[in-house]
Amino acid sequence: MTQILKTILYSMTTIFIAISLIRFPDQSLEASIRGLNLWWEVVFPSLLPFFIIAELLISFGVVQFIGVLFEPVMRPLFNVPGTGSFGWFMGMASGYPTGAKIATRLREEQQLTRIEAERLIAFTNASSPLFIFAAISVGFFQNASLGILLAVCHYLGNTFVGICMRFYGKRKDRSQQERIDETPNYSIRKAFSAMHRTRLEDKRPLGEVLGDAVVHSVKTLVMVGGFIVLFSVLTKLLFLTGISAFIGQFLGDLLTFFSISSDFGLPILSGLFEITIGVQSISVVQDTLFLQAVFVSFILGFNGFSVQAQVASILAKTDIRFAPYFFARILHGLFASILTILLYKPLYIDRKVFDMHVVPVHLDVPENTWSVILEKLVAIGPLVTIVFIGFSLFLLYNRRQN
Repeated sequence: MTQILKTILYSMTTIFIAISLIRFPDQSLEASIRGLNLWWEVVFPSLLPFFIIAELLISFGVVQFIGVLFEPVMRPLFNVPGTGSFGWFMGMASGYPTGAKIATRLREEQQLTRIEAERLIAFTNASSPLFIFAAISVGFFQNASLGILLAVCHYLGNTFVGICMRFYGKRKDRSQQERIDETPNYSIRKAFSAMHRTRLEDKRPLGEVLGDAVVHSVKTLVMVGGFIVLFSVLTKLLFLTGISAFIGQFLGDLLTFFSISSDFGLPILSGLFEITIGVQSISVVQDTLFLQAVFVSFILGFNGFSVQAQVASILAKTDIRFAPYFFARILHGLFASILTILLYKPLYIDRKVFDMHVVPVHLDVPENTWSVILEKLVAIGPLVTIVFIGFSLFLLYNRRQN
């Protein structure tokens, strides 16, 4: 009976989307182009280097080297092997869905159990500093000081999620104590031995390793681009068909019950689907910056259904379950919001007052450095995308010919 209901639900949803696309072709095309431009100019060129380097570091055994060194930190804090530190750092540096990509690769390499991989994914998919400081703080709010508050609450909340998830599946993970007993001592020599052993076990020549790294990374990013375009169109269709307005009105009435402006209803709903649209909508609501920061923190922690769909597709080829990740996103949103409430005064209000009493020093540095970086990235983004897609297609063609 459950499968029949699923069949009906999936088919009716798909039919509804198809009819909506036919009903609103121009608006759907506009939304599709907007999502494609975001992927073409920013997402692909910014994430591709991280994906390729991650593949190479795993193949050359550097992740094993880092894992042995960070085992004393990662195991007691997050209850995952030291190799998980690589996914944690890369996830914070480059943004989602890098953490899921790395955790999946580590699982495929049998460096993580299923439970450990699910714990790791729960706290390694974070927003990148570039997005928080450049796009949100400077781009949407024109307030660089807000970026410090959002970043601290976002990454600290993510760490709290990892600490909470360390207790997830503890009874099922039987290999935990065995791994601890196997590696009682930690040293540079032991870490190098693990790295060397891992590299020797990979029999592929250097050229093949590089080619596989590029091809796998491009394939993942093409999939990510598809989801960005899809959810950009879905968000637009929900707005055009009036569903967003209906649900937004319900959220607005719920917020009014807590003495919060109902104007946040529709922007929050948009943010639950797609982060960028939701944060931009919240930034133009005529209300206090305090409430705007709280809701933005929740949306950043929740990731949005668009990012969650990207993560789900990456996990689909493994035995890693999606449910723990989804639960962790709700937890992250709540932690980040609470931290924003607690730290708004010390990290934003008091900091603004302090800056007013500091004598300004004039340096030859751009006023909005993060904004300049984002503009340059957008300028060269399409060229990087074309070059690497063409290179990956060339590698695939040669591989098929051979």
